[in-house]
Amino acid sequence: MELLLATQQSGILMPFAWILGKILEAIYFIFSSIGIESIGLCIIVFTVVIRMLMLPSTIKQQKFSKLNSVMNPEIQAIQKKYKNRRDQASVQAMNEETQAVYQKYGVSPSGSCIFMIIQLPILFALYRVIYNVPAYITNVKNTFDGLVTGIMGTAGYQDTMNSFLTSVSEKNSVFRGITLNFSGTSQQAHDSIIDVLYKLSESGWSALADSFPNLSDSIATTAANLKDINYMFILNISDTPWNLMKTAWADKYWVLLIAALLVPIVSYLGQVVNMKLMPTQDTSGSGNAQADQMAQQMKTMNMMMPLMTLFIAFTCPVGLVLYWTMGSVVRIVQQILLNKHFEKINLDDIIEKNKEKAAKKKEQRGIRQAQIYEAAKMNTKSNSMASKANISSDKIDALNKAEEARAHAASGSMASKANLVKDFNERNNK
Repeated sequence: MELLLATQQSGILMPFAWILGKILEAIYFIFSSIGIESIGLCIIVFTVVIRMLMLPSTIKQQKFSKLNSVMNPEIQAIQKKYKNRRDQASVQAMNEETQAVYQKYGVSPSGSCIFMIIQLPILFALYRVIYNVPAYITNVKNTFDGLVTGIMGTAGYQDTMNSFLTSVSEKNSVFRGITLNFSGTSQQAHDSIIDVLYKLSESGWSALADSFPNLSDSIATTAANLKDINYMFILNISDTPWNLMKTAWADKYWVLLIAALLVPIVSYLGQVVNMKLMPTQDTSGSGNAQADQMAQQMKTMNMMMPLMTLFIAFTCPVGLVLYWTMGSVVRIVQQILLNKHFEKINLDDIIEKNKEKAAKKKEQRGIRQAQIYEAAKMNTKSNSMASKANISSDKIDALNKAEEARAHAASGSMASKANLVKDFNERNNK
């Protein structure tokens, strides 16, 4: 996987990543204008902004969950009614009754899926933006320009950089998946080197100085500038907690060790609290084996997801884990407020409003169908009239042609004899 600075040039994620990148760049610009150049702080504010922008979708999703908890007993009753009946008539009747319940409450059976589909491109795009910050913040990218120009001006820099990337990849998993692009344009080579430099730890910068001794001053200056930008307290946000812990253990730097260990642990705890606060449906005693199985699967997933986050967080850049952790904190606050909000609202009122909306939509569909039917009927009638008109016109033309043929009939032909009979009849009529 190649992480060039123009990370999302195509595909469905491109517009999402571009928009989110612009938001992060605007936040960085605001802070840098007052002398604060911290990507970590920008990620915290960025997370709050994104979560607030996604709040309407979250509210709709939770409202759907609340309505679904009220509606679910009726759905289960229908499923129980048609249990073990698999003939076509029964299946059709069950589907119609189920659809009637959804219409009654004014919700869509795919409602929760729609909310997830809306959020997924945003979440994947966020991953790309946080993972490769220089691709989206010009000022951060410019920090590397002088050093990269010096590296590319060094004889044999391609082989040196490839060897350097191989050595740092063996020690730090954050470099896995990153490649140097020296087969494309000069700008692509320039950008791919920045992708590598952005993720260097302190030991990585020292190793780079050993690889390019003639650039030691430029390397030291760039590393110092990046330390102001890329550090959250004592944590390098482009490095992984696991690598920071190994470095801290080797250097007997216990404060860094504890801080790096806390990053994934806090992320895990945030996920656990979120799962506890999320509204769930009580299906106990429902007698529905399928519902009980789904509830058990949901319980297992709620337990496994935080554990997966804990495991993944050790090997992801601190900046990404910071986003997850801050996202959990914001969601916890939002969830507490939403739970209080939903405790106060009257679900019956929401259901009645949804019924009215569903009735209006049904009425509008009926009106549209009637209009379509009338239009089709009028179109059929006009086509029929036009067809008759065409037939009459064709008939007149045929008669005229026959009359003309009879008038010029050859002597002794059947047509000439018919003309003699016609003339005889006309004289007698007179």
